This record gives sequence, C-alpha cells and structure tokens, in this order.
Amino acid sequence: MDLFRTKSVEAVRADAGDDPAGAESTGHLRKRLSARHLVGFGIGIVIGTGIFTLTGVTAKQNAGPAVVVSFAIAGLVALLAALCYAELASAAPTAGSAYTYAYATAGEVVAWIIGWDLFLEFALGAAVVARGWSGYVGNLLGLPPSLFGETSTVNVGAAAIVVVLTLVAVLGIRESARVTGLLVVVKVAVCVFVIVAGAWFVRGANLTPFVPPAEPAEGGSGLTRPLIEVVAGLEPVAFGVGGVLTAAAVVFFAYTGFEAVANLSEETRRPARDVPLGLLGTLGLATALYVGVAFVVVGMVEYRDIDEGAPIADAFDQVGLGWASSLVSIAAVAGLTSVILVDLITIGRIGFAMGRDGLLPPAVARVSPRTGTPVRVTLLFAGLVLVLATFVPLGTLADLVSIGTLFAFLLVSVAVVVLRRTRPELERPFRVPLSPVLPLLSALACLYLMLNLSIETWLRFLAWLAIGLLVYAVYGYRNSRLGRSARTRSGARV
Repeated sequence: MDLFRTKSVEAVRADAGDDPAGAESTGHLRKRLSARHLVGFGIGIVIGTGIFTLTGVTAKQNAGPAVVVSFAIAGLVALLAALCYAELASAAPTAGSAYTYAYATAGEVVAWIIGWDLFLEFALGAAVVARGWSGYVGNLLGLPPSLFGETSTVNVGAAAIVVVLTLVAVLGIRESARVTGLLVVVKVAVCVFVIVAGAWFVRGANLTPFVPPAEPAEGGSGLTRPLIEVVAGLEPVAFGVGGVLTAAAVVFFAYTGFEAVANLSEETRRPARDVPLGLLGTLGLATALYVGVAFVVVGMVEYRDIDEGAPIADAFDQVGLGWASSLVSIAAVAGLTSVILVDLITIGRIGFAMGRDGLLPPAVARVSPRTGTPVRVTLLFAGLVLVLATFVPLGTLADLVSIGTLFAFLLVSVAVVVLRRTRPELERPFRVPLSPVLPLLSALACLYLMLNLSIETWLRFLAWLAIGLLVYAVYGYRNSRLGRSARTRSGARV
C-alpha cells in the first residue's frame, strides 16, 4: 500500500492550467481575481470576532496591557506561515493550498489528513461565526433570543445567514468578491475610527505596569488544562512573560483563515505576483489594526475593568462615548458576515481540489459551466454548516478551529523545506527569505501554540482525524487518480 505516493509539481500546475488533466471530470475554475480582490477576501475572513472579544478576555485574564504584544507575537507567527504559503502558492498556484502542497511533498495520506482537517477548520469556523452573527444581530435589532440567541433550540438567525451567503458563494467568484469588498470597507473603517477616536482617551496610568507581575492563576483541571502545562508539569500562571505568551496562543484565533487567499490562487489572473501580495497585505493590515485597537482599548480603560464580552463598546461607554457602541456593533456584524462567506467559498475550493484528485467523487466536485464555481461541493458542505449552526451550541468546540489551522500551517512550513531539498530547480517567483531557518521557526512556533491548547481539544482533533483516515481507507485510497494510474501501469506491465 503506497500511502505516501506524491503528486508531482508539474501535475499540480497542469491541473490548474488551461487544459488540466482532470478537466473532463471536474471542469475549470475561472481566473478573475487580482491582488486587490485577494486582500479583500483575506481581510474579510481574518477580521471577525477575534478583535471584538478576545482583547478583553486576554487582557483581563492573561496579559494586562501587554496584550498588545500578544497580538504582535501572534501576528508574527501568522506572517511566518504566510511567507511559506506565498512561496508554495507562487510555485504551484492551485485550489486546495495546504492540501495540495502536502500531496506534492509528504504524500497522499498526509494530504488527505490536511484536507480533512481543513474541512473541520472552515466548516466549524463558519458554523461558530454564524451563531455569533445571529446573537449580534438579535441584540442590535432587539430580536427574540428564542430565535436569535445561543439558548435557542433552532437558531433561525444562524440558518438564515448561512443560506443567504451560500447563494452568494455559488453565484460566482466575482460576485462574492464584490460583497466581501463592501463588508471589508465597513469594518476596516470602523476599526480605524476606534483607533483614531480612542487615542484621545488613552491614559498613561492605564498602561502601567505594561506587563503586570506574574501571579498564580486559577487553572483548569483535568482535560481543560493546556497540554504543555501537563507535559511539562507547570503551574498555571497569569500575567508576566508567561501570561503574554499564553495570550498570544489565545488571540492567534483572530488571525485564522488568511490561508483562504492561497486557496483562491487558481482563480487569480497573475498568481505568482498577486498571491504573495494578497497574503502579506492581509497579514500586514490585520496586524496593524489589531495592535492599534488593542493598544487603544487597554489605554482607555484599566485592564481589570475591561468588559470581557464587549471590550471595545464598553471602553467607549466608560469614557462617555456610548453612541460609538452602535458603530462597533455594525462593524462586528459586517466582520462576521464576511467571515462566513469566505469560509463557504474556501470549503468549495478544497472539495474541488480533492474531487479532481479522486479523493472525493469527481461528480460532487464538478464546476458549474454557468457560474464557474464548484456548486455541488459548496452546497454539500454548506448543508453541514447549516445543521451545525442551527442546532448545535459550538462554544466549546471553537478551539478546534485554532488547532486545525495551526496543524495546516505547521505542515505547510515543513513543505517549503522539503521542496527546497527535493526540487531545488523548481521555479519559485516568491522565495521565503533565510530558508530553512524561517520555515522551521514557523513550524516550531505553530507547534508551541498548539501545545497551549487544552487536552480535550487535542482529543477531539485526534478523533476527527481518525474518522478521516477511515473515510480515506474506504474510498479515497482506492479511487485516487494516482492510485488508478499506478494500477493501470502495473496491469500494462503484466
């Protein structure tokens, strides 16, 4: 059983070109995107609930004013991973991103695990955010919690937004780009407003001490404790340097999703140029906004008095600018809407890439000739998101989004090093500087942040991967294009 058979980079490029080998079964994605569109999609998925909620929680429980540094550290880790994505996407611009890169380096079974992992990340992420969207809209418009709240049996608001955005996702990539661009303008404008208006109310006393002294923390027990604490025998600590690093692991959730830009490289007109610009532009702008907003919030309000549920809105309330809370709520709704849309688009592209390789049924992953989008697989996974968002409270599962993202980042970072050694002659329009140091540093940083997640999150993640391996054994291994080709060659030799 050749579980680690690899797909050549030439085959990856051929599949993404004008006459792909698998076009007869899945069709073509249309090349309609530019760097501007990619930055819009990137910001659309990255800036969501993280900045509107995590700032208060992490400042109050872990880092104090130094939560600003935590956001910067998390942004740096994300940037290292983005550099690795940029090199691989410029060398092999294709749908599937991390899944396809693993296929070309680590082998088919690892690629399947990554693809299965990405389904978890984006489907669960969309469902979690849809429920958050429902709650925000319900509070903003005074709608009944029985239909728009987390306590609802059937969350009508979450179901409605998933249905509407699924229709947008299947209509066409250009239409999706326009909707995402409008939402991005709204939330970026409000983030800039928060920074500029809030800067007038920053007080030095609120920033001192910038890194509060370390103190024992009320740690979780059993499976809720971070894995690294249990393995290393560490006691839970709040604040100090350890608290800043713990907060970095938590706020990393705010950066998840930017790899969606790499998933759109096959639909980009000039991927060698535009994908690196899209990735680095997304991370640069997001980090600047996150650090700016976090600094203003901890400067406006003493960190012990920050509201954990709505830190930005509450900060303006405390300085007498209550009317600004409505703007923050509008930005939050816009941010959540764009996150769900880009999640749904990305799921479709991953499913398309796996269907083209035969790991999923090609008929399911077929591109619609009318819209140029993989309608069937998008609808299939949107149905899963709809069920989860409508009926399942997902708060305890949100960490699975982070661990799934970090796992993909880790393997992409390793893939850069592997391809540099196995295919040194490969044309790379964008190259990670200081390789292999930076890619390996990226991999280690991702692993460290994964270890800061709870034991129960690791157990759920491993259980999901085990289910995925079972599906691969039953269907993927026997039906992959590489496997069929190998059996055909073997039969011809006989």
